Amino acid sequence: MNQLFIKGVQIEWEKINEYSYLREIPALQFEENLKFSQSITFFVGENGTGKSTLLEAIAVAYGFNPEGGSKNYNFSTYDSHSELHSALRLTKGYRKPAWSYFLRAESFYNVATKEEEYADLDHPSRKYHEKSHGESFLALAQGSFRSNGLYLLDEPEAALSPQRQLTLLIEISRLAKQGAQFIIASHSPILLGIPGAHILSFDDGVIHACDYLETESYQVTEMFINNREYLLKRLLDQEE
Repeated sequence: MNQLFIKGVQIEWEKINEYSYLREIPALQFEENLKFSQSITFFVGENGTGKSTLLEAIAVAYGFNPEGGSKNYNFSTYDSHSELHSALRLTKGYRKPAWSYFLRAESFYNVATKEEEYADLDHPSRKYHEKSHGESFLALAQGSFRSNGLYLLDEPEAALSPQRQLTLLIEISRLAKQGAQFIIASHSPILLGIPGAHILSFDDGVIHACDYLETESYQVTEMFINNREYLLKRLLDQEE
């Protein structure tokens, strides 16, 4: 039985303006229900393919603040999210998450500021601004993410060293085994290697499942590591 909190998503295109830029993103032009089958789903693809746009829309449609945070966060620093959320139809599971969080790497500073404003005696601040960017990301994951929770993460590796990405990988894998669901947009060849994760590629103009070894993140990283001197010579010689 599928026990996920979000089991699928469908776009009702009749609710999207006919001149919207969303109609120009090939991978988003699906009409059938996009189904989620595993507790960890990755969105991968080149910049501009729509993965973060879809993740953000799912988050807002589920009730999260567009800039991130838990569902209790309600503020706006700059409205940059698309209209896609208003046209999404989410297929929800029968379970309700015990905790949920939407992490956007690019707006986490704003969320950390609000976290201090929202703090009180019963909910003391974790003082993310007193930590490095990477330390605050990990502090959030290790201190706030819980079992049976729903977590939507947009490029969580952005502030993390490779070693810290491994730490986050362990945390995600552990919580997924305890009933949590993760939907993650990522370029990290480390995080993408989590065993059992379902990887959806937005490349080639259509959303499709792919194997870890087929992801561009893995292939480019492997190619660079195994052929560093040759690649650098070819690439840098072209600059001269």
